[in-house]
Amino acid sequence: MKKSRGLLLASAVSATALVLAGCSTSTTDQGGGDGEGGEALVVGTTDKVTVLDPAGSYDNGSFFVMQQVFPFLLSYTPGTAETEPDIAESADFTDPSTYEVKLKEGLTFANGNELTASDVKFSFERQLEIEDPNGPSSLLGTVESIETPDDLTVQFTLNRENDQTFPLVLAGPAGPIVDEDVFAADEVTPDQDIVDGDAFAGPFAIDSYSFNELISFKANPDYEGPLGAPESDSVQMRYFAEANNMKLELEQGGIDVAWRSLSATDIEDLEGNDDLAVHKGPGGEIRYVVYNFDTMPHGAESDDPDEDKALAIRQAMAGSIDRDAIAEQVYKGTYTPLYSYVPEGLPGANESLKELYGDGDGGADVDAAKKVLEDAGVETPVDIKLQYSPDHYGPSSGDEYAMIKNQLEADDLFSVDLQSTEWVQYAKDRTEDVYPAYQLGWFPDYSDADNYLVPFFYDTDESSSFLANHFRDEDINKQLSEQGSMTDEDERADAISDIQSDLAEQLPTLPYLQGAQIAVSGKDVTGVDDTLDPSFQFRLALLGK
Repeated sequence: MKKSRGLLLASAVSATALVLAGCSTSTTDQGGGDGEGGEALVVGTTDKVTVLDPAGSYDNGSFFVMQQVFPFLLSYTPGTAETEPDIAESADFTDPSTYEVKLKEGLTFANGNELTASDVKFSFERQLEIEDPNGPSSLLGTVESIETPDDLTVQFTLNRENDQTFPLVLAGPAGPIVDEDVFAADEVTPDQDIVDGDAFAGPFAIDSYSFNELISFKANPDYEGPLGAPESDSVQMRYFAEANNMKLELEQGGIDVAWRSLSATDIEDLEGNDDLAVHKGPGGEIRYVVYNFDTMPHGAESDDPDEDKALAIRQAMAGSIDRDAIAEQVYKGTYTPLYSYVPEGLPGANESLKELYGDGDGGADVDAAKKVLEDAGVETPVDIKLQYSPDHYGPSSGDEYAMIKNQLEADDLFSVDLQSTEWVQYAKDRTEDVYPAYQLGWFPDYSDADNYLVPFFYDTDESSSFLANHFRDEDINKQLSEQGSMTDEDERADAISDIQSDLAEQLPTLPYLQGAQIAVSGKDVTGVDDTLDPSFQFRLALLGK
């Protein structure tokens, strides 16, 4: 069926963007949640958007915007990590290899275009076709083919039977459904083309867009998803270069909510402000160092490649890190030590790194690290370039990596060249072999151990990992594939534990911290606690004042 094209008010949208880009407070007179007008709800963040196209970004800042404006087949029920139909009427396995989705009738995008099974098929196939190194296509590695028997039916044929994670994938970063009449099939679509095309069907549409400065969201009157009508008719998202400025605006009433990322000392200070509320929720965020197996010291493409020496360097770093000191001194307990690849609390999580490295009880052991290097014939100090992003993971990243540098340089085992790059450039450089070792954090797409393993470490000729760090292990690939089909919960937890232990031996990354979700708001803001749940998704539609 040919879809009718709605009018695209590009010039009006662009004009509005120019006006709103200059706004700096929450005094814009736009609709409130009661539909009778009033100030827009204003949310601040230091996160950054890379691109709005779901095929081209796999970061928290970009996905935050996607959650508000794009439709999903399934979404998380607030307060849980359970999924439910969103634009789907139903979704389930019809046989071990086929996952069938039936769409609701009469769906449209904000531009008037019909939303049909054709758009769904297009959305996932373009992810796999584009396979952008900064995109989430790796999450779709189990999709073998997609068929659309009619306008309301989508059938996913999967190469992993009874895939326990696939419904969760549909609710995550690979899951936004896009308008095939607006998005390109074989390349990332520019942000302004998406905004001008009004290609939205989530709780909100984007009314105006100024890249990493201001986004104005307006409630989508045609949204019929499980969240219901947004509590606020209008929400502005303000982007701050510095957390200190965001904190000041919050204290002065210039913004209503601060969401990612205030420093630990800022949060500690704001807890004493009677006009503000500090909200904390379960956190699946982790921090880790990524090693590029080609360009790290003694890596495969280095001047002196030696696999055993490269492994010894990773092991010595793992034994030299004092996680407790970083968690307490830098983050004031808002983060806790992490000793494996899956955070504590999820089925199958273990502490394999604690047993293998350091003093065996979570602390550093420089003498043991020194012996590892000596036994492998590695000359010390080891020169290593270590990169971090000063703006993406909060203002404490500088202190965090300064402490890591000091710990590594203890007793002259390492000489660390510590460097930083703004996130938008950082996201590009890290997949192009620019950084031998570098900081990343992970905000899970779904609350399951699989999401901390498959995107990072499943790497084949057909499906490369998100890390793109040249780590590949066929046995781990096999284990990762098998655990996702295990319907027995205990058997699957044991398999996940074994995978972590195998990874701990090879250290493709070095996990070290696990954090909580924290937002700070005015006392008149409602709904913040409702969205700080195990889904790890921050839903603007639930916020009101």
